[in-house]
Formats: sequence, C-alpha cells, structure tokens
Amino acid sequence: MPSLTENGLRMPVRKALGILMGVVLWTAHASAAEWSDGVSQLILSIAPSWDSPKGKLQLFEKDGKNWRAMSPVITVLYGKSGLAWGRGVLDLSDQAGPIKVERDKRAPAGIFRMGKVYTYDPQLPEGAAYPFHTIGLGDAWIDDPTHPLYNQHVVIDPANPPPWFEKQKMRHDDPPHRWLIEIRHNSDPPVAGAGSAIFFHIRRGPERASAGCTVMSEENIVQLLRWLRPAAQPHYALLPKEEYLRIWKKWGLPSPEQAEALLK
Repeated sequence: MPSLTENGLRMPVRKALGILMGVVLWTAHASAAEWSDGVSQLILSIAPSWDSPKGKLQLFEKDGKNWRAMSPVITVLYGKSGLAWGRGVLDLSDQAGPIKVERDKRAPAGIFRMGKVYTYDPQLPEGAAYPFHTIGLGDAWIDDPTHPLYNQHVVIDPANPPPWFEKQKMRHDDPPHRWLIEIRHNSDPPVAGAGSAIFFHIRRGPERASAGCTVMSEENIVQLLRWLRPAAQPHYALLPKEEYLRIWKKWGLPSPEQAEALLK
C-alpha cells in the first residue's frame, strides 16, 4: 500500500467530495436480502461508535441459515478518526452518518467482498489456501483520485517507471505490510475520491490506529489467512455498535445473541 501523500486536493475540495459521494456512493449494489447468497464465511467487526479507532472482530461461518462463531474475539484497530460509510455490496442510500472520502483517516463501514492477498513473501503461511500475489519491484496501488487507475493494483516495468510510480509503489520490506488482505471497498467500480487501498494488515503497535485499514496482531492476521477459503465467498461487515443493533436483521448478519462476545 502506498504511503499517504498529498495529491493536490485542497481541504474545501475534499469536503465537497464528501457531499458528492452522497449522490454517487450507493449505486449498483445488491439488496440486503441478496448479498449473502452463496456466502458462508463472514468477518464481523463492531466498533463502539463512529469515532472509535478501536473495536472487536470475530469470524463466522454459515450453518444452514444461521451464523456460527468460529473464533475467539480479536481486538482490532481502525482509522485514527474511526469509521464512515464506504462503497460495498449494499445500497446505503437510506443510511445516515459520515461518508468515506480519501484521506479522512476513517475505515469504511458496510459489507464488502474480500479480494486477494498481497505479500512480499513467495508464498502464504502454511495452511492458507487463498489467491495471492507476490509484490515485486513494479507493483503499485493508486491512491491519487486524479489518476485514471485510482484504487487499482497496477504492475509497471520497473526499468522504465512512469513519473507517478515513486509515490504509488507498494512496499517490499515493511513488516506491517507483509500480509495485505484486500477489502474491496470502492472497487466495483472505483469512484474518484471515495477512498482507496483498504486492507486487513498487521498493526504497527497495540494502540496505533491506521489511516483507514483494519489492523491487528500478526498472529491474528495469520489466523485469518488460514481460515479464508475462496469457495466460501468471504465478506467483511464493519459497523458501529448502534448501527449494527439497528440493522443486523435487515442485513442478515449474525444476531446479537450469536455476536454476544463482540458486544461486551
């Protein structure tokens, strides 16, 4: 994931983007009843509030029509400023709350498909069986909203790099980015300025929040990698507690009884 650098947008423009996102953010999504068709793995994370940089996460699998917890509760960190609605699989046009924009230091809330794993290792940890890509010298992830390939993984010829590459290249030797598990926020298709480069990855410290990713200990990242299976169509649901309690049933999420450990 590239480092966060200024891209020429001034603060008033970023605020204007937040307003515009309310118009374009919620198109071409599944209904609440449809998103889980064929989905049998769910990562559920609940934050105390919209502005909380810290919360809890638990792994669930679908047993018939019911969700069943498959892991202990994991402590995670989000963006430094908390959460904001992101562009995922559901239409959120009837939801109130902050809306995710580039560089707002908020993690996207909603339900999201999981993408592939990006790593600078030649293989995944033993026991993991999930699509992955080994990061090379030509790999970049575009976080510049003015770039035509915004919020996309790009591979260039490192012998002839374009002028933008130095600021957008992915890291090869940064321990927190050893395992990047893509959260497909603002991906289908990307909307300029709605947020980019959102992953699960290793935290930099027990209390050090991220710029918008969901981060945890390396032990927990490896646990997650070993659990994920592409045939299960894994999804990630992230919500503030109040929102979860309001819409869990409508969205087909684990019930408060099933997610009791997350609510304590």
